[in-house]
Amino acid sequence: MKINGKNYRTIWFENNLVKIIDQTKLPHKFVIKDLRNIKDAINAIKTMEVRGAPLIGATAAYGLVLSIIERNDLSFLKKSSEELISSRPTAINLKWAVDRMMKKISGVNKKDLLKIALNEAKSILEEDIKFCKNIGLNGVKIIEKISSKKKDTVNILTHCNAGWLATIDWGTATSPIYHAHQKGIKVHVWVDETRPRNQGANLTSYELNEEGISNTVITDNAGGILMQRGEVDMCIVGTDRTLSNGDVCNKIGTYLKALSAKDNNVPFYVALPSSTIDWSIKDHKEIPIEERNSEELSHIEGIDENNEIKKIRIYPKKSKSLNLAFDVTPAKLVTALITEKGICEASEKSLKGLFK
Repeated sequence: MKINGKNYRTIWFENNLVKIIDQTKLPHKFVIKDLRNIKDAINAIKTMEVRGAPLIGATAAYGLVLSIIERNDLSFLKKSSEELISSRPTAINLKWAVDRMMKKISGVNKKDLLKIALNEAKSILEEDIKFCKNIGLNGVKIIEKISSKKKDTVNILTHCNAGWLATIDWGTATSPIYHAHQKGIKVHVWVDETRPRNQGANLTSYELNEEGISNTVITDNAGGILMQRGEVDMCIVGTDRTLSNGDVCNKIGTYLKALSAKDNNVPFYVALPSSTIDWSIKDHKEIPIEERNSEELSHIEGIDENNEIKKIRIYPKKSKSLNLAFDVTPAKLVTALITEKGICEASEKSLKGLFK
């Protein structure tokens, strides 16, 4: 997708370095950052310079490539893989990518290790782009049906950022929107700001603006009244981990949007690549829910009159805060799952019908 009219991916390999778009600087500054070693890759994931389940997985894959470049040693590589997996526990793509990479290079001769690891990392990237494009081609059919029936702008509500900045290209929740826009279908997106990191306001709105798609940033709690007023035709979100039974773990606040959608008969869709499906866990209570630094709640970043990014405190110093990063939306609240292989019910039978 585009930034300032130029096509970019979120991550790429160049001159033995991994290049990323530093998302902690967006939307105020566009910075391409070099990851030089495994420590840089882990830090990028932890600090959310890269974020979004598919992109985290891709960064982990390239992190192992950097580990091999840094020290072609199997014990160091194993340690690197363990540190990557523990860097952010909720997004299943991270472990999926690391396990896939380690399986591919298991038993490989040292002299061939880098080449094979690099090829596998590239395969993970290309596969994700293909999957996300297909998610868009499948999901756009839903938007087309609403547009044909309504004969007016389709209003779509999304939460957090499941755009191309969360993947390699196209995005998950945004891919159907981009495909609709390219087909000339009129769409407007209600963008939850998504406290406390404001991924919606800072990233989703930013990338939609760059593609020329109409959007409006709203407070996280405004979705309910917009649905009551009939101003939301559909909701579409991404996911960091979807269980085989159709339960969806996504950015905190997703569950509340799904409840509002159910109460107002607004269809609620979840877009995901198959790499985000966790076939092993059967009970959502077993999902490790990341608890992040409370400073993300007590402080906020913005740009001042001198064009400098500043962080300020917005809570009393003595106030305590709990910063849970994800919640779980039960399958019964999900209208359908949009995947690279098609659209299905949020159920084990339907998911297995597509992927098993």
